[in-house]
Amino acid sequence: MIGISILSLVILLGVLIFVHELGHFLMAKQLGVGVLKFSLGFGPRIIGKQVGETQYQISLIPLGGYVKLLGESEGEELSPADQSRSFQKQSVYRRFAIVMAGPIFNFLLAIFIFSLVNMTGLPYLTSRLGGVAEGSPASSAGLQDGDIIEAISGVSINRWDKMADMISKSQGRELHLIVRRGEQTREVRIVPRGEKGKNLFGEEIDVYRIGVKPTSEIVTQAMNPFDATTHAFVQTTNIAKLTVLSLVKMFQGVVSPKTLGGPILIAQLAGSQVKEGLIPFVMFMALLSINLAILNLLPIPVLDGGHLMFFLIEMIRGKEVSLVWRERAQQVGLAIIIMLMVFVFIIDIERLNLNIFR
Repeated sequence: MIGISILSLVILLGVLIFVHELGHFLMAKQLGVGVLKFSLGFGPRIIGKQVGETQYQISLIPLGGYVKLLGESEGEELSPADQSRSFQKQSVYRRFAIVMAGPIFNFLLAIFIFSLVNMTGLPYLTSRLGGVAEGSPASSAGLQDGDIIEAISGVSINRWDKMADMISKSQGRELHLIVRRGEQTREVRIVPRGEKGKNLFGEEIDVYRIGVKPTSEIVTQAMNPFDATTHAFVQTTNIAKLTVLSLVKMFQGVVSPKTLGGPILIAQLAGSQVKEGLIPFVMFMALLSINLAILNLLPIPVLDGGHLMFFLIEMIRGKEVSLVWRERAQQVGLAIIIMLMVFVFIIDIERLNLNIFR
């Protein structure tokens, strides 16, 4: 199990890092900026090959990667011919595009994965009722076990999650259900009942239910390429919103920072997803790709978001942030990242119940 988890982690991080750095690389090439090095991993080089001016390599520490651009470092000596190809000599908008391309490629990877999975088809619970609670709105409306809800207020459905979502969003308004029982269909009017429940973050909210539960009946729904891609975009957007909201809730103290996970947790989850099959593993990869994009966009110096923050300031002021301030911010950003890495590593160790820090 440990071997599978480690191998899964290496593959997972390798793909995510490669795609992220490929975004920076391709955008730099497209804009005519020289690329000196493309590295998967940090630290000493394990293997590498020089192709033209670019050194492609795999390095020892697999927890990241980087693209070294021509003229990226302050004070770098450049020939007159290389000045126009230097990163620092590009307009702020070009530099912004090169840095932004990394996170964008992670979003695109998620959309690509979700699109393929949607075309393959995922299993969903059907909208057949597997139980009706006594005294519930569904019971009062005459619904019974085995009934199939085919439409709600004019919207066709065949999946339980879609049905539950529509009922939940009803805000207690009357719904018009088309219900099939055997060979017959009929229209049923039903008013969902408001109850107290909890959301994903454990906060108390008002929820609306009709008092039904599903059967174990499964349907596989494959989409055409257009619908699959459209739905993949929606899936990626929803996960990105949820990720941002989770970070906000964490800063508000609603979500415990101990829900964070580092390489050990990711390895454990990756290993378990591999055992479930290829589709669960690539879906997990898509989820992490979105998370990586969001985290990289945080306005912390040394991350892409930190560079983008300086570029935005430059756009507003009309001149670069001074080197002194950038270096100070980089030092603070690096300290934050190191502390965060240590924190999530301690949490990972605590999850293993080794009692090292007790």
